[in-house]
Amino acid sequence: MKTVALVGMMGAGKTAVGKAVAAQLGVDFLDSDAEIEKAANMTIPEIFERDGEPFFREKESQVINRLLDSAPCVLSTGGGAFLAPRNREAMSAKGVSVWLDAKIDVLWARVKNKDTRPLLRTENPYETLKSIYTARVPIYRLADVTVVSEYDVSIEDMAQRVVDALSQRPDVIENTDD
Repeated sequence: MKTVALVGMMGAGKTAVGKAVAAQLGVDFLDSDAEIEKAANMTIPEIFERDGEPFFREKESQVINRLLDSAPCVLSTGGGAFLAPRNREAMSAKGVSVWLDAKIDVLWARVKNKDTRPLLRTENPYETLKSIYTARVPIYRLADVTVVSEYDVSIEDMAQRVVDALSQRPDVIENTDD
């Protein structure tokens, strides 16, 4: 009945788990980063380079609000989206935020061999990830729902954990057991 906005760190599984949750719930899956790229006809690194992070964050908020105002879906958000108070407020007011809580070792195992993470293109990517993680976790804890993401749990099982957590929220998933 409401959009489910998945939040969390890079590597937490927002896209993969989000697609599986959407399939289980029979709703569309949308990715805010993909929607931003589509609207701008540029990649996110290109937007950052050309227009800077403040411009990107403004467009990100506009896109997230537009998606929250459309039909209920499962929405994967960029790792930094939930940091903005206006985005957190919009997600909770118009939908439900779900933090995929993955510990640092799980995140590192998932992202260490990928070069698609611009924030980790540093001299010591593990320390960079750890620093980002430490700064963001207190904010992610503000999410409406938390689901722990573990390394050895399949995407399907993670999706089921999310659906199970959401089933405790009658404002999100209608209980059809009656």
